[in-house]
Amino acid sequence: MLNQYISLIKEGQPVAFPTETVYGLGADAQNRNAIQKVFKIKGRPADNPLIVHVSDRRQVQDFATDIHDDAEKLMDAFWPGPLTLIFRKKPEVLDIITAGLDTVALRWPNHPLSQQLITQTGPLVAPSANSSGRPSPTKPKHVKEDFGDDFPVINAGETNIGLESTVLDVSQEPYRIYRPGAISAKQIEQVIDKKVEITKSTGDNTPAKSPGTKYTHYSPTATVRWMTEDADLTDDSTLYILHNRPQKTTTDNILHYQGDYERMAHELYDRFRQADHGNFTTIAVEPFSKNLLTKPMVSPLLNRIEKAIG
Repeated sequence: MLNQYISLIKEGQPVAFPTETVYGLGADAQNRNAIQKVFKIKGRPADNPLIVHVSDRRQVQDFATDIHDDAEKLMDAFWPGPLTLIFRKKPEVLDIITAGLDTVALRWPNHPLSQQLITQTGPLVAPSANSSGRPSPTKPKHVKEDFGDDFPVINAGETNIGLESTVLDVSQEPYRIYRPGAISAKQIEQVIDKKVEITKSTGDNTPAKSPGTKYTHYSPTATVRWMTEDADLTDDSTLYILHNRPQKTTTDNILHYQGDYERMAHELYDRFRQADHGNFTTIAVEPFSKNLLTKPMVSPLLNRIEKAIG
C-alpha cells in the first residue's frame, strides 16, 4: 500500500499522510528542495518553523542536542503520541526547517501508517496538509479540497484526535507550551514534577518557535466569532456551535456537543469546512467559561477557535 508513496518521498515529492492528530504534508527532512515544495504547495510563510516527525527515539539524536532527563521522561510517557518537543538543534539541521532558530521541533506520531512510512523514508517534516491558514485536514477529502484531486494522499479515513499536537519547549526552563493539544499541561507536570508555562501567540515581529502561533490559522471562509449570551439562534446564515448551553431545538444550523469536548475537537475542522460547503457566512461558537478550562480538550479548542477568529 505504501510503496508508491515511499518512492515519491524518496524522489523529493511531498505526500499527505495520516497521523492521529491531522493529516500531515510529508517531505524528506534531509532534502531542502523537497521541503521548499512543502512551503510552496501550502503557501506557508518561510518564518513558520516545521515539525520533524520520527519513527523511533534514536532518530531524535540526529536533530537534537541536550536531550535531558525531563525530555526522556516525557518521551517515555507520551511517545509515540500527540506531543511535540522543542530541543536545541544540531548544527547540521536545515535552517529551512527551523526558520533560522537554534531549536528544532520533533514528534513521533502514533499512527501505524505514519510509523510504517517514516521507518521506510526516514524522518519527515510534516505540517498540516492544507493551504496555509485554512482548517487543518482530518479527512483525505480535505487535502483534495485544498491541493486537488490528483494530489498523493495515503487514505486512512478520519484522524482520531482532530486537533494538532501539543508543542512543548524543553530547550530551556521554565518549559513552555506554545500550542495546547491533547496532552495537557497537568499531564506533563505530573510526569516531570515541574510547572510548565503556557505562552500566548507571538506577535507579527516576533520569531515563532512553534507552528500555529504567529498567524491566523484554521480559518474557514465563513467568519468565526464568539456567540453572544443572548443569541436567539435564528439567523439561517449562521452555523451555531454549542457545547454547554441548554438547547431544545435542533436544526441544520445548530450543533450541540452537550459537553463532549473530545468529539467537538474531533469534528471542529470538518464543521468549519462544512459551513463553507453549506454557504454559511458566519460560525458562532458558544464561549467557554473559566470553570471549563480544566476539562480535557477545552484549552486546545479555545486556542484553535481564537486563532480562527484572528
